[in-house]
Amino acid sequence: MAQQQTVMDRKKLCCSICLDLLKDPVTIPCGHSYCMSCIKSHWDEEDQKEIYSCPQCRQLLIPRPALVKNTMLADLVEELKKTGLQTAPADHCYAGPEDVGCDFCTGRKLKALKSCLQCLVSYCEQHLQPHYESPAFGKHKLVDPSKKLQENICIRHNEVMKIFCRTDQQCICIHCSLDEHKGHDTVLASTERTEKQGELGASRQKIQQRIQNREKEVKLLRQEEEAIDHSADEAVEDSEKIFTDLVCLIETRSADVKQQIRGRQKTKVSRVKELQDKLQQEITELRRNDAELEQLSHRKDHTEFLQKYPTLSCLRKTTDSPSINCPMQYFEDVKAAVSEVRDKLQDILSDVWTKISEPEVDVLLPQAEPKTRAEFLQYSHQTRLDPNTANTRLLLSEGDTKATVMTGKQVYPSHPDRFTDMFQVLSRESLSARHYWEVERSGYEVSVAVAYRDISRTGYKSGFGNDDKCWALECFNNRYEFRHNSVTTIISGPRSSRVGVYLDHRGGVLSFYSVSETMTLLHRVQTTFTQPLYPALGVFATYRNGSAATFSKLE
Repeated sequence: MAQQQTVMDRKKLCCSICLDLLKDPVTIPCGHSYCMSCIKSHWDEEDQKEIYSCPQCRQLLIPRPALVKNTMLADLVEELKKTGLQTAPADHCYAGPEDVGCDFCTGRKLKALKSCLQCLVSYCEQHLQPHYESPAFGKHKLVDPSKKLQENICIRHNEVMKIFCRTDQQCICIHCSLDEHKGHDTVLASTERTEKQGELGASRQKIQQRIQNREKEVKLLRQEEEAIDHSADEAVEDSEKIFTDLVCLIETRSADVKQQIRGRQKTKVSRVKELQDKLQQEITELRRNDAELEQLSHRKDHTEFLQKYPTLSCLRKTTDSPSINCPMQYFEDVKAAVSEVRDKLQDILSDVWTKISEPEVDVLLPQAEPKTRAEFLQYSHQTRLDPNTANTRLLLSEGDTKATVMTGKQVYPSHPDRFTDMFQVLSRESLSARHYWEVERSGYEVSVAVAYRDISRTGYKSGFGNDDKCWALECFNNRYEFRHNSVTTIISGPRSSRVGVYLDHRGGVLSFYSVSETMTLLHRVQTTFTQPLYPALGVFATYRNGSAATFSKLE
């Protein structure tokens, strides 16, 4: 009891401004006491208004009162200090980052105990006392402390908004629920928060799952990037080595051919020179004989002429000269052989270059096709229809996600992309990666398709599946048909009003599924797509009724 009494005494001797024990205590005319420095600072801030008031009871004091130290209070404070008690509030009383602080505390703020709807201010226990003690605050309404007090107050009724109107999707107060929101679907804000919190948790799980999936894909892409870089470096290194070896081989063969030519040249030239020497000797001998005969022809003595003639006239017989055939061109066989090698090498290098420069099939992220609907929904894609492509007999609605065939023409502006002969429409967005979407159909015949942008807009080829620019699943009441490039394939499968479409553009996979409680594969296409694809709908009518198709909203 003694300790409790001491605590109470300490509170009574605390300044309501600084919340510490009074220092140089003064008592103002209304009876409340403050530290002299605290009340001076408070009134200094009110000097411009020339109106002074008590911080606790708000009593007006005009003119500014003179301050005189209250010696009795000063003595009590000194006595209290001698007890050794802490003069400051415990740390747990101070406002933390998540707490609502007292708006009246200076310096370090204490936790607010209540917020006042009239004052629009939050008070700690000490500063709240005037609201309990003074009749002037009798009509003030106190509520749990709030950081966003103004935002939580109904501006019409000045009440805390603790009710949520589901009809209008807004927070209201109790009076609003009985007034303009009367008859609406209303619940406590805390109840609605609990439900929304559950939905938020489910949404976060989906987002986190997609984040994990994307992070896995990013990791695979990084591994693929590293593999590409490593493979390219190896290919460059190996090709440089191979071409270096090839150049060395060609240089070696060039040197061999040069040596062979020079060897054959030396042999042929040697034989020619040998024959030249023999012929030159014979020419010299003949010239000498000719000179002797010429001298004999000039002899005047007939007897001498006749005596020497038999000797000179009998020329030494020479061997027959070899037949000399000058082909004028030599080593043509060598040049022809080398040219043949060059041509063959050019052909080989050309073939190799063609193979190297051919575009590769994109095989990034080689993943198996999803198995469950939850896995497919990871690639879900909300598709919207392009009004500029819609046939004038089609009505687009529900945010351009639904197409309905009508008996009369719709008013659309003229556009070159519009289908004129077939009740068809393309989507706005093109797809070039992995995507999944679903189509809800009704009526007799609906065509669920994908097409290239440059598909014809008029004539027979504009019909989905009538050329090689479109792949279409025709959905009738009792059967399915798949069409591509005017080839029709009859498909058996469970009847369902919903068709799922999975596209792996890079992998060249297009699959159609019957979607109900389970997913059943109807048809799969494996090909190479050379352009981005556009989801498309064909909606047709009979003499009895029309049809409609909607790109479903997937979650």
